[in-house]
Amino acid sequence: MSNVIKVELENGLVIHLKEIHTAPLISHWIWYRIGSRYEKPGKTGLSHWVEHMQFKGTPQYPAGFLDRAISRDGGMWNAFTYLDWTAYFETMPADKIVLAMHLEADRMVNSLFDPQEVESERTVIISEREGSENEPLFRLDEAIQMAAFDRHPYRYEVVGLKEDLYRIQRDDLYQHYRTYYAPNNAIVTVAGDFQTKEMLAQLREIYGNLKPSSLPEVHIESEPPLSEERNVEISGPGETTYLRVAYRAPAASDIDFFAFTVLDSILSGPASLNMFGGGGVSNKTSRLYRALVETELAVSVYGGLQATVDPFLYPITITIHPRQTAEAALSVLDREIQRLQQETVPEAEIQRAIKQARALFAYGSENITNQAFWLGYAEIFASYDWFVHYVQELEKVTQTDIQRIAQTYLQPFRRVVGIYRPTTPLGDRQ
Repeated sequence: MSNVIKVELENGLVIHLKEIHTAPLISHWIWYRIGSRYEKPGKTGLSHWVEHMQFKGTPQYPAGFLDRAISRDGGMWNAFTYLDWTAYFETMPADKIVLAMHLEADRMVNSLFDPQEVESERTVIISEREGSENEPLFRLDEAIQMAAFDRHPYRYEVVGLKEDLYRIQRDDLYQHYRTYYAPNNAIVTVAGDFQTKEMLAQLREIYGNLKPSSLPEVHIESEPPLSEERNVEISGPGETTYLRVAYRAPAASDIDFFAFTVLDSILSGPASLNMFGGGGVSNKTSRLYRALVETELAVSVYGGLQATVDPFLYPITITIHPRQTAEAALSVLDREIQRLQQETVPEAEIQRAIKQARALFAYGSENITNQAFWLGYAEIFASYDWFVHYVQELEKVTQTDIQRIAQTYLQPFRRVVGIYRPTTPLGDRQ
């Protein structure tokens, strides 16, 4: 960690820098502590919509200008909105990155939110949502989140409810932007081919004079534990039955998160925490793959613990074989979980699961863009130390830990069982 520094400017902006001299590239990210977690009922989808508006231009950088400029310089850029955060990044040749820094400092305070652009983007986002509604797993996921949380904003999809997307006005978006897009609510992370002293001086010059915002106090009601199994069933077009079983899971900062990660690798195969990219480890050695896919009860199975600020969900998604039923697959899932709860997992299986999780973590951390990603991502829900010590924490996991996690979290009364049933009869499927 010796080549990573963390600095906080007087205006509250946190900066993380990591020199990597393997290629003449620099990746620059800016993270805002704002996502659907911070939204109120009736205003869901605000954070995602504001992200879209950030690409509509400022007086200095009109819409379309930056696309051309970044492409001309051989760079790439994008943005993401999630439960706990919104992030923007640019990865460019090292001698061109100053454009990205000026861009992000400018649109932190000067985005236009032109009323016509707001209405145009309303159409885009509603179309995006309606497109997602055609996907069985989106509909199932939304129903499960609603069932899993009664109070916490994690119950809403990031894109927002459709009725809210019709209701939200330009001033709602602009107020959200002016409140949360501020240096004291942001993290700038830079990784790549630079000298730390010079880069820090540039960042101070570009970001240092931006004024902090008066951030509102965040009051998010904690969600009581589930006391009984909840069930949701969705039907719609298609030919495939899906089973998704979602258990309440610990926050990323909870020490149980690491043992849960190893359990996930044993049960359903390793899953990448890096939503930006990184993968390549098969789950064919996992218990659920062998019990469900190899026996032709299912076509596929995967899990996926997610790193969040507050306790969220651990979903297991099973694509049911055309000649089988969701109920049969659920029975096998329950049997495999009971094995974890009642029997000691062989040490060799734990070590293989740790090795697989470690390999997937490495795949999602190796390039310059991913390195800059992790500098900010880990800071959102814990700190960069979390990333640095991630593998060490996995390697501490014991047989007793695995059994305890299974017994504590993977109980039927702690879960939501969701089934998507296609309305197309089997005989009519082509």
